[in-house]
Amino acid sequence: MVRRHAEIAGGGFAGLVAAIALAERGWSVRVHEKGAALRAFGAGIFIWENGLRVLAAIGAYDDVLRGAHRSDFYEVRDRGRVVERQRFDATTGSRMLTMTRQTLYDAILAVARRRDIEFVVNSEAVGASPDGVLETRDGRRWRADLVVGADGVGSKVRDSLGLQKERTATTLGLIRVLAPRCKAELGPGNWDEVIDFWNLPRRSLRILYVPCNETELYLALMAPSYDEEATALPLRQDIWLPDFPELEPVITRVSSDHRYDPYETGKLTRWSAGRVAIIGDAAHAMVPSLGQGAGIAMMNALSLAIAVADARSLADALAAWEAEERPRTEYAQDCSAAVARDRVAHGGRMWTEAALRPSRVIPTGTEHLPSLIDRPR
Repeated sequence: MVRRHAEIAGGGFAGLVAAIALAERGWSVRVHEKGAALRAFGAGIFIWENGLRVLAAIGAYDDVLRGAHRSDFYEVRDRGRVVERQRFDATTGSRMLTMTRQTLYDAILAVARRRDIEFVVNSEAVGASPDGVLETRDGRRWRADLVVGADGVGSKVRDSLGLQKERTATTLGLIRVLAPRCKAELGPGNWDEVIDFWNLPRRSLRILYVPCNETELYLALMAPSYDEEATALPLRQDIWLPDFPELEPVITRVSSDHRYDPYETGKLTRWSAGRVAIIGDAAHAMVPSLGQGAGIAMMNALSLAIAVADARSLADALAAWEAEERPRTEYAQDCSAAVARDRVAHGGRMWTEAALRPSRVIPTGTEHLPSLIDRPR
């Protein structure tokens, strides 16, 4: 039997999971990363049960769990007053695990390194053709049975095929940074929990405080794009400290590696064209309100590999894959955007049953796994 081959544009979470899952099913795989090294970009990240099941299926779950932080509560505070507090544990059907993006990436990359996968760095995809050719900036053309575009929200693979249907940016966005935990300096409080700090109605600013591990903290500083002072980089501590004085020990120690990202939702006319499939942010960028971007990207990467693994007709397999995964993906996109838009009016509440539905999905390819959630003691 002739071994099938895949060329993957993008060495992020979606690209790596697709590479691992295809290699496990007998494909030869080459991953192209436009950067000089394989590494994660950004600060912290949330992974829920759906994403954790994918990690278990590919063999990265234990490493992720060792490097992650588990918060049993999500708390919302407005000017020091607790306005909402929600529990996450076995009794609610979903844990809330947080970590640095590098922790998640290292665990997945370690699995990929153990597979027969070729990695090419400094190799930027600039387009693809439906007959299964990936084009890179150096002028080379890489032929494959399947080309996977996992090259992010600004995907050149997707755009070369004219697949973008809509790309909607809101006036909201955030600056993602890491900082030391500084628990002793922060003083008494629930500093092992995820805390959403508001200061309304003085200014439309928020800080999401997210422990990642024993030493590192993720801060998501949210501000409207029209607020030039709050979105300025380097971070304007003189703007943020007066509104959030309780976080001074960590705000004054934030990392210098940060950027402002607007909230975006992206949808395509279709997820594939000929022998090219689009996954991750390239296919379904979403507002980060529900922390589902990476989890759903990994879900769709795994299910793509399963769909095409032994398919006689690639076109039929890709159509069936999209029909199965797209409705719940777009549900998560729409729900995330709605939460970002409406949660102030709802008094800070965001984790409704509807909003939690994506986190409780059993991803394709993980049906055989038992529940990963700790049983109540």
